[in-house]
Amino acid sequence: MVVARLDEIIVCKCIMLIYNPCDWMVMICEMCGKEVPVTKTVIVEGSRLNVCPNCARFGEDYRNNQSGAPMSSSVIEQRLEKRERRMKTKDIYSGTSSTELIDDYGGAIREAREAKGMDLEQFSASILEKKGTISKIEANALVPDDKLIKKIEKALGIKLTETVQSGVTVGGGNNSNKMTLGNFIRKE
Repeated sequence: MVVARLDEIIVCKCIMLIYNPCDWMVMICEMCGKEVPVTKTVIVEGSRLNVCPNCARFGEDYRNNQSGAPMSSSVIEQRLEKRERRMKTKDIYSGTSSTELIDDYGGAIREAREAKGMDLEQFSASILEKKGTISKIEANALVPDDKLIKKIEKALGIKLTETVQSGVTVGGGNNSNKMTLGNFIRKE
């Protein structure tokens, strides 16, 4: 292999390749993809790009807009408020209540039905339900759905549901001398 140095060009006879040291200095425009010797840094729609001189007209000079547009104080305040609301801890159980069926719904239905002077067949016929269904409900063996609860409440004039607060302890719970978790909870 014979290598001769002539000015800035290196001639390599075995490969027959002419190598110019400036060839590796070619840059690529990030907008059009063209290979150019020099790129210019510009801001195009908020993004900093290295572009060729032809594409530089689509953006603003990066040096003139280096600090960026100052954000108004109201925008900053709004973002801080949103962040504070997002970062606050939330009690997902506060203010939640649900409607549940009373404990002895079957006994309450039976007492109200007998107070009205109806037997099981008459009552089931009056609300258009099967006798077996009503007898199972009165025995607490079947939990009625919401639609049937409303029909029974309307026919007998009673209330079978109650509103229960979630996470709230009702009553003292100190009916015996046994130790419970309630003894360890501080009540305010």
